[in-house]
Amino acid sequence: MAFAAMAGMGLFDRLRGADNPRVAFIGIDGVPFRLIEKHSDRFPNLAALASDGTAGAIESIVPPESSACWPALTTGKNPGETGVYGFQDREVGSYDTYVPMGRDVQATRVWDRVTKAGYDATVMNVPVTFPPQRNVQRMVSGFLSPEIDKAARPDELRDRLQKNDYIIDVNAKLGHKDDKTAFMEHAHKTLRKRQKAFTHYLKADDWDLFFGVFMTTDRVNHFLFRDYEKNGPNYEAFMEFYEQLDEYIGEIRSLLPKDVTLVVASDHGFTTLKHEVNCNEWLRREGWLEYEGDDHDSLSDIDDDAQAYSLIPGRFYLNLEGREPRGSVPEDDYESVRSELKADLEALEGPDGKSVCKRIVDRETAFRGGHSEIAPDLVVIPNDGFDLKAGFKPKEEVFAAGPRNGMHTFDDASLLIDDPSANIEDADLLDIAPTILELMDIDYKRTTFDGAGLM
Repeated sequence: MAFAAMAGMGLFDRLRGADNPRVAFIGIDGVPFRLIEKHSDRFPNLAALASDGTAGAIESIVPPESSACWPALTTGKNPGETGVYGFQDREVGSYDTYVPMGRDVQATRVWDRVTKAGYDATVMNVPVTFPPQRNVQRMVSGFLSPEIDKAARPDELRDRLQKNDYIIDVNAKLGHKDDKTAFMEHAHKTLRKRQKAFTHYLKADDWDLFFGVFMTTDRVNHFLFRDYEKNGPNYEAFMEFYEQLDEYIGEIRSLLPKDVTLVVASDHGFTTLKHEVNCNEWLRREGWLEYEGDDHDSLSDIDDDAQAYSLIPGRFYLNLEGREPRGSVPEDDYESVRSELKADLEALEGPDGKSVCKRIVDRETAFRGGHSEIAPDLVVIPNDGFDLKAGFKPKEEVFAAGPRNGMHTFDDASLLIDDPSANIEDADLLDIAPTILELMDIDYKRTTFDGAGLM
């Protein structure tokens, strides 16, 4: 490390952790491991990282939705502990819903544990972290954040990012157009701005944990994944984007000091989307869900007689007496009614006769912890191709098509650790946080996490 970088943060501060191994975590949202594995010729830097270290596919969490996944990954806790189950959650004891933000995450983040141990953490663009925390070295919030002036702390970080026209998230609306040219241009610009910011602070070398996320990969996958899997007209645009990502990760790896272990991971996998499934429309047609009137657009519009409703992705709730404000399902009938709903879901088939549900997970199997009041009663992990939607506006069909052609998967998330001694067999998303602490030689109790360290 150059003395200038050391002096810039204070010589004593850097020497304090000089003997402590460090970690640089780079998130690649939604990148399936099979994409990396299949194209080692086009992604040589990721291939080298996999070959020199340890790499493989890992499982995500239930449900595999980014708003739930990143709080789980960064805390090592399941949604029953984080209190975040998806992009939209229900208020306790109410039909009001909200979009979870960083303040809604109830479990301790890995960078908070690093900070408490006396080390410095730089956190950049992690989804569901707004507003940025004041107790870490520096932070710019990611997905769901407003503009930079409110999303970055301290002032030095905010000013630098504003000066360099940093982009928190790609303009996904551009992906709705048939011509993906403008969308991909903005995706590359977003990626380039992210890399510039990452490399600046990585080179500053004043941190013990660097935690940064490339979110644009998820966006590109949503709108171009079918082109990739089916050799569509945007195949090369998709591959060229990932070649650029691979080059950037190679640059990051090459500039890291020897005392830093690089960890690269995604929060879920991806596959081609064939059918969007309007779950609440299906519930309505099957007699599970009724509304108070024809003009309905929110959960609060359900009728007193409604027995069930759904929130994305694939979360199903009984309208339970004593839990929901106007619950119609008696508590004594909970198990029997839930079993009936589960049987109906298991029988649900798509237009091609294929089963929609790959498996259905009960709430007590998936969620444990002190924040399970709003946990769904059932979560459907769909078969590839069926993207489970919710929403409470009227829908003409159960099965529909939208502008997206890629969807999340529970399996095939990616994990690459630049250390050949790691053991990632049977690993999942919850193992990443304790592994980061192990790599940094920071002690923790085995019961601290739902996952386990991989070193």
